[in-house]
Amino acid sequence: MSKWSLYVFDVLAIALVTFIGFLFHGAMDASVLPRFFLTFIPLTISWLLIAPWFGLFQREVTSNPKQLWRPALAVLFAAPLAALARAIILNTVVLPIFANVLIATSALGMVVWRGIYFLLNRKGREAR
Repeated sequence: MSKWSLYVFDVLAIALVTFIGFLFHGAMDASVLPRFFLTFIPLTISWLLIAPWFGLFQREVTSNPKQLWRPALAVLFAAPLAALARAIILNTVVLPIFANVLIATSALGMVVWRGIYFLLNRKGREAR
């Protein structure tokens, strides 16, 4: 898999985690799309701004399972930034519970996805 696939699948992982969050709250009709995007877009932008600072697109990091802590740490910075951006857009305050849940679920989703990425790449390297 290429470096660009990391970007694409990171965004898809964020979308999936956000979608599951809305499912958890029982929100499944088209009327939730604006709220979905008010969470998804700030989190995606925050992730894409923060992740490179943690080396999350470097081969040395993505090919080492001992580095799977890095996506969780990056989310620890990206999710609060996203929650703040969302609050500013909505002209409201950041709810601590929302920010903490966003951190926890996004970190879990990103670590799971990056673990899958590592396994797929390892199998691809072994097949060569």
